[in-house]
Amino acid sequence: MTTNTAEIIFVPLNELKIDPLNVRKTYSQKSIEELACSLAAQGILQNLLVRKAKGNGYYVSAGGRRYRAALLLAEQGTLAADHPVPVKVISKEEAQELSLTENIMREAMNPADQFEAFRGLAAAGQPVADIAAKFGTTESIVRKRLALGRVAPELREIFRQEGMNLDQLAAFTITDDYEEQKRVWEALPSYGRHASSIRQALAGEDVKASDKRLRFLGGLDAYEAAGGTVKRDLFDDHSGGYATDTALLEKLVADKMEAEAEAVRAEGWKWVETVSEIDWQALQDFDRRYPEQGELTVEQAEELEALEARYHELELCDETDETETELNELGEKISALELIAEQETYALEDIETAGVLICLNHNGLLRIERGLVKPEDCQAEDADSEETGESCEEGSAGQGKPVLKHSATLMENLTAQKTAALRLELANNPDVALASVVHALLLRLAYTGYGVHQQSALELSITHTDLAGSMKEPDQCAALEELENLSEQYGSQIPGNSADLWDWCIDQTRDQLLNLMAWAASHSVNAVEGKFMRPKSAEHANQIGAAVGIDMRAYFKPTAENYFSHLQRSSIQAAVAEACGGDFADSIADMKKAEGATFAQNALKDKDWLPKPIRCGSPTTPQHDDTAYRFPEAAE
Repeated sequence: MTTNTAEIIFVPLNELKIDPLNVRKTYSQKSIEELACSLAAQGILQNLLVRKAKGNGYYVSAGGRRYRAALLLAEQGTLAADHPVPVKVISKEEAQELSLTENIMREAMNPADQFEAFRGLAAAGQPVADIAAKFGTTESIVRKRLALGRVAPELREIFRQEGMNLDQLAAFTITDDYEEQKRVWEALPSYGRHASSIRQALAGEDVKASDKRLRFLGGLDAYEAAGGTVKRDLFDDHSGGYATDTALLEKLVADKMEAEAEAVRAEGWKWVETVSEIDWQALQDFDRRYPEQGELTVEQAEELEALEARYHELELCDETDETETELNELGEKISALELIAEQETYALEDIETAGVLICLNHNGLLRIERGLVKPEDCQAEDADSEETGESCEEGSAGQGKPVLKHSATLMENLTAQKTAALRLELANNPDVALASVVHALLLRLAYTGYGVHQQSALELSITHTDLAGSMKEPDQCAALEELENLSEQYGSQIPGNSADLWDWCIDQTRDQLLNLMAWAASHSVNAVEGKFMRPKSAEHANQIGAAVGIDMRAYFKPTAENYFSHLQRSSIQAAVAEACGGDFADSIADMKKAEGATFAQNALKDKDWLPKPIRCGSPTTPQHDDTAYRFPEAAE
């Protein structure tokens, strides 16, 4: 090694460039800005390690963060573009080894040491801003380190001895009661001394600012305005703290939720209840009544067509005050008519028999579940409809014949798996992906009218919806696993630094770019149907499936575990009847649900049948073969 004896020379900043051999590829923008503050105050005191580049200039092999900080100052006009930078020239062989040593071995200043240093300067009367500039850090960091003075000295010493981490130490700053801090530390078991556990123990029954109840009220400020007391968390940059009057908080939340419930009661439901939580499993005990889509009259449809034609005509004209006024008026009329078509309404008889549950979701927003029929009301309907052969479960169209129905949760699970398979197939079919993207873009660019973009299944912003949350067992989804493998493959090809991506793309072939576009476009496919239906998008998803030749049988096989056990018994019977014929399915009516689910799995194991929500492209038509798949009667 020759670096110790190499002479320091000065090289203009604009003649330096990043060394591709440098093992550190990623730098925190925040750390670069902090270092830039220090360089602006004190200059570049430590030399960089460089090697000769091809042609002119030098590669920065070690000291990349200092180099980037200097570039930032040059962009801001603080340093000249050709500012002289002290460097030592090393060989190519030394570059990577030195880079590795520098980035692994360098340690940041201990926060406890920072506290001592900052406290001394603050005690001498230096403002926080001056302390931040002197140490090349932010004012927020200085305040947080000074806040460590609220922690008992004994606990700070434990931190110095690496007996706790910074998050644990910072958790104690919500109170300045040294004795209580030490009591909590000693009382918590060693395996349970997490920062969150420390805050919770110190806060007692206090409610954190992120609690959904406080979010619902509008935050700690709204709670304080109503007379509530607050304990602040000095290490929270987002107005964190704790509400200490739980009784007042509960009353405020209950009053506001009750006001919301009154508005829902005005809709005429049989019952409306506010609850603290809505358990998804508990929802399975309710039957559902679904809203009907609004429809325009013939006259309204004709009016809408005429308004849209006039709107499109005016868009092609020169802009004047008169045309702008007319366009605004036309837009309002079009919106009003489309609102009628999009508005969902419940039938009067459904409102009279169903009810509503109201609670808060995890973000503190109201969650309103309409159209729920309680089990006892469902049983009453069953009793009333015995003479006509109808039941609450089977519906008026059944006339004693079982109807295959899917819960919203199961619908979401199945369509999420269909979406994963669609994404994988589209990722492997760049031509269809290209057509899909062009289709989605043209919907937004070449057509007028509200909601036209909904005719595409691509969430092209590009939006990527996580599918794992909609699946019951995402680790069992073959398409999802293959998608992750494909992402790793493409992720290893593109540059690690986004600043290098454009030049890299320019160097790629058309086929390589098409493959990447297919991969990217596939992530925007969303055919998931949960509580909210998107019929136009679902139709387009099926069109994509037909175009890529998808065969969902390669991705999903209905079994008792993944499908039939999530259906009601009559729906299991309906599924088997659809695949194997009604006579063959009749025996399920006398089975227990678990037996029926196993029976259905065995009956369909060699069939091509798939549940309707997961069918895609050109689904196989169920074949009713009453002579096949006869099983022995289930044992009692």
